[in-house]
Parts: sequence; C-alpha cells; structure tokens
Amino acid sequence: MIIKTKSKEEIIDITSKVNSLIKVEKGICNIFVKHTTASLIINENYDPNICKDFLKLLDEIIPQGKWLHDKIDGNGAAHLKSSILGCSVNIPIVESKLFLGKWQALMLVELDGPRERVVVVTIK
Repeated sequence: MIIKTKSKEEIIDITSKVNSLIKVEKGICNIFVKHTTASLIINENYDPNICKDFLKLLDEIIPQGKWLHDKIDGNGAAHLKSSILGCSVNIPIVESKLFLGKWQALMLVELDGPRERVVVVTIK
C-alpha cells in the first residue's frame, strides 16, 4: 500500500485502509513501513490535537538540526524519532477488522516528508 504524505511531519490514520485489505475472520495483522524516517503507532483517533501534541513532544525531545547525520542530508532527527517509535505493529484481527479499542487507530507517522511511503500489510 502506498501512502502519500503532504507535510514534513504529520500523522495519518491508516486504519480504514488496512481494514479494507482484511479478508479473514480472525488472525493477526502485521503492518510494516519500509522507511527509516517514518513510523507506525497506535494512538487516539478522536481528537486531532493529540497528533499535534505528539509531534510537538517529539520535537522537544529530539530537536532538528543538531545531529551528526544532518551533515549528510539534514534529517538526523527524523531517523532518531523513527528508530524510537518503531517501524511495525501487530494487531489482532477479529470479525474481519483490526481489533482496536474504541479510541484507538493505526497511524503512520511521517517525519521527513512529503513523500510516498510504502506500507506492507501481512495477514495470517
């Protein structure tokens, strides 16, 4: 699956896109992003401010422009943030959809966009 991002940093709810790929009643879904400057998280899907707060927190913990890797291509912070957050999640499948809590959603975290991101979905 390809996700086109629009901003340098943003969080995109991809729950419905993944759910549309599920063709089994029960199982496990592994979602993996094939990039070192993007991540996957599970977070609240009701209040969009939580995504803004999350990105603000990451910037406070890992500020831009002070990393050795920045000498190469200026995105050292994006690599560090992605490494801390992780590139994959496993979610149970129940009744042919991701078995998430009421307020949970699967989110792609863009940290060095805008880009086209490849997200691999494996269902067992």
